[in-house]
Amino acid sequence: MKFAALKNTQLVLALLAAGAVGGAGVSAFNAAHSVATAATAATAASPAAITANAGAGAGTLAPLPGVPVALPDFSQITERYGPAVVNISVTGTTKVRNDSPMAQGDDDDNDGTPSGDPFFEFFKRFQQGQGRPGGRGNAQEMPTRGQGSGFIVSSDGIILTNAHVVRDAKEVTVKLTDRREYRAKVLGADPKTDVAVLRIDAKNLPVVTLGKVADLKVGEWVLAIGSPFGFENTVTAGVVSAKGRSLPDDSAVPFIQTDVAVNPGNSGGPLFNTRGEVVGINSQIYSRSGGYQGVSFAIPIDVAARIKNQLVATGKVEHARLGVAVQEVNQAFADSFKLDKPEGALVSMVEKGGPGEKAGLQSGDVIRSVNGQRIVSSGDLPAIIGLAAPGDSVKLDVWRQGAAKEVTARLGSADEKSAKAEAGKKDAASQGKLGLALRPMQPDEKQEAGVDNGLVVQQATGPAALAGVEPGDVLLSINGVPVKNIDQVRATVAKAEKSVALLIQRGDSKIFVPVNLG
Repeated sequence: MKFAALKNTQLVLALLAAGAVGGAGVSAFNAAHSVATAATAATAASPAAITANAGAGAGTLAPLPGVPVALPDFSQITERYGPAVVNISVTGTTKVRNDSPMAQGDDDDNDGTPSGDPFFEFFKRFQQGQGRPGGRGNAQEMPTRGQGSGFIVSSDGIILTNAHVVRDAKEVTVKLTDRREYRAKVLGADPKTDVAVLRIDAKNLPVVTLGKVADLKVGEWVLAIGSPFGFENTVTAGVVSAKGRSLPDDSAVPFIQTDVAVNPGNSGGPLFNTRGEVVGINSQIYSRSGGYQGVSFAIPIDVAARIKNQLVATGKVEHARLGVAVQEVNQAFADSFKLDKPEGALVSMVEKGGPGEKAGLQSGDVIRSVNGQRIVSSGDLPAIIGLAAPGDSVKLDVWRQGAAKEVTARLGSADEKSAKAEAGKKDAASQGKLGLALRPMQPDEKQEAGVDNGLVVQQATGPAALAGVEPGDVLLSINGVPVKNIDQVRATVAKAEKSVALLIQRGDSKIFVPVNLG
């Protein structure tokens, strides 16, 4: 019986499609052009009858209430706004280590030298780190090329796209639909929201119209125009699957989820509603294959417009912060905190001296709304706060110990937190600039190594790792001066501009290793 029901459903869908295709002149609900024809009405009427007849035969399907929806026709939107969509080509460089597939050289070990000799292996390791062909430690500049999409928002050459499209770009070229090409200047990019603004030297360009995300409804048809895999001005359509999606790496953006076919190269292109208004910037896909799998995400245009205004004015973006860490409220938490529903953002940690602590927030508080805007999931809070301006005051509806209360907080700047974090990194024991985590040697280790002083390498990353330093090595000197403590290494690295020379001992072997600090 299940199979029969499925067959009936497929028949209805097939007939609906046949009715839409067979009825010439089917038109989209396009409020911008107010298109309504007799053919559309005739076509729209037939699916209702078909559905009713099929339901009567199967006894399971019934006519849908309201007016049946015709399949949309996006040709007028494409014709009018397609010329405002551009193809973006990017060239740049990236550092690739010689052991990567991109830069693999011939490195036969059969050169007549006994590979089991520990000193030989140690010496060879550092030779490779200093640029021997095929060496694993060396890095070299490799050219990179990429493509994406964008759209013109002002006739004097302002273009919106994704920040990841132009990341590390040395040259950006914009190509219009009429084949004109322009060198573009990146006015600014905001990795936090993945929005970037370009400018080209041109006038009287076609532009898009920006819409309101608040008016966008789940289930509404949307259209994407872009350059998937380099195929310029490709048009795809789908529906809005959800709004306000929070992704793990992009908590500052309440994404629009759609099922529009978005692929590599679509990034930065516009998402239109049926009125021909841009409601989002296509940004990401969820995929296990690297290609389209029915789940795409777009940055809401109101978010992008706010970021654009800051980038055009100052070249940078300031985000606000509340200074709290939050987690999801599940049913168990809702029961424990006596909440009606498992909604809100549960405060798990309050930053000492931060805006949240100054406002009186506590661990265990559940934030349910910000300025009247409801917090359904924990990701809603950073999305709302991140789009506010530093210094703004916000009213928080907080649930604490079974009772509601209102808290007013003055937001801080996310840049302040970043500056503190950066200072903390620099203050760590050489982990940042040099890439080494060090510790003092124990007396028995000194005796075993046969040295009076030295520091043990606990972790090697970044420049030191590229040069060939490994965990377990002993750092004996830096720039020819014997090391006595971590502060000495930190001070030397802080003063160095380009490189430092490390004397490393591994086993019974010692060798100087130059480390390029970049």
